[in-house]
Amino acid sequence: MKIDRSLKRILTTELLESNKIVVLYGARQTGKTTLSDDVISGLDEKILKINADESRYIDVLSSRDFTKMQLLVSDYTLLFIDEAQRIPDVGINLKILHDNLPSMKMLVTGSSSFELANKVKEPLTGRTITHTLYPISLTELRQHFNVLDLQNRLGEFMIYGMYPALFRFKPGEQKEKYLRELASAYLYRDVLELSSIRNSSVINDLLKLLAMQIANEVSLNELAQNLKISQETVNVYISLLEKAFIIFRLKGFSRNLRKEISKRDKIYFWDLGVRNTLLNNFSPLSFRSDLGAMWENFVIAERLKFLAYHEIFVNSYFWRTYTGAEVDYVEEKDGNLTAFEIKFQKAKKKPPATWTEHYGNNFNSITRDNFWDFLFNE
Repeated sequence: MKIDRSLKRILTTELLESNKIVVLYGARQTGKTTLSDDVISGLDEKILKINADESRYIDVLSSRDFTKMQLLVSDYTLLFIDEAQRIPDVGINLKILHDNLPSMKMLVTGSSSFELANKVKEPLTGRTITHTLYPISLTELRQHFNVLDLQNRLGEFMIYGMYPALFRFKPGEQKEKYLRELASAYLYRDVLELSSIRNSSVINDLLKLLAMQIANEVSLNELAQNLKISQETVNVYISLLEKAFIIFRLKGFSRNLRKEISKRDKIYFWDLGVRNTLLNNFSPLSFRSDLGAMWENFVIAERLKFLAYHEIFVNSYFWRTYTGAEVDYVEEKDGNLTAFEIKFQKAKKKPPATWTEHYGNNFNSITRDNFWDFLFNE
């Protein structure tokens, strides 16, 4: 089935109403090309579609020669470049095109934010609008299924994840095969190709360690000791994995109270199917010892997708003290704090006394029975 993506309306509006270059980032296999085709096919434009994997376009689009590029794009009103990170100096060349042909609409996709951003950000300052496409979100599925249907499929989503291709398969061997191919063929490609890393086993081992520690604070020192590499190198690798849209971090919230922990981060996966593949564990939820951690990861990732797609800007944290008081997730918006405890079934009725004392009685318990309002609350 075709699942309408939340960004479709936003991208369409921006291409029609803005004169800026629209850039769409996202991990491989999240559906950037499909979404882009869906968007541009609905526009009344003469479209030039370019796959940057094809060498015949790379020479022209990396030439810095407007005359050459003009010959390529003449008579077209919309330029779509897929996998633009493969074009050397893509940013400066897009700048040349944009400055000389300001009425031409441009949509550009890239699977590697850290590489494409380095090539695009400085040359195109003030000339771009950027978005990130994630695996399918519950926000998007709500357009096609009712809440009860989705509630009954939570186990499936938490075990196999929500990459678009998975919705063609029934739970079981086909989904597991797809995820293993995704992890082996695509997951590390951007990190390995676009950095100095040559040993994929180190990245794989790091991801496995992170997969085992979701919902827990991560010690870079312990990771470094386990991997036999420096702490600085571990931090660099984690940053690259973030920029490749595999993981994300939450920092500890603190107003500089001495008893608050703020130096360590929690690290989560954008997709639990990828995480479970790394651990080779597709067991049902009823057999999972890591159910609580998976649920926390799932809820926070879905909340962050919703915020991104609706362009709601908040600061996200976790909170813990050295004495053990903790809050799983904290949002700060317009200077106001809201605290959330995330538990699959049973939830506490009272917030930690230390939190209430310093930050007020703004505490909410999120379970599988009431998380919908939290996910989609603006």
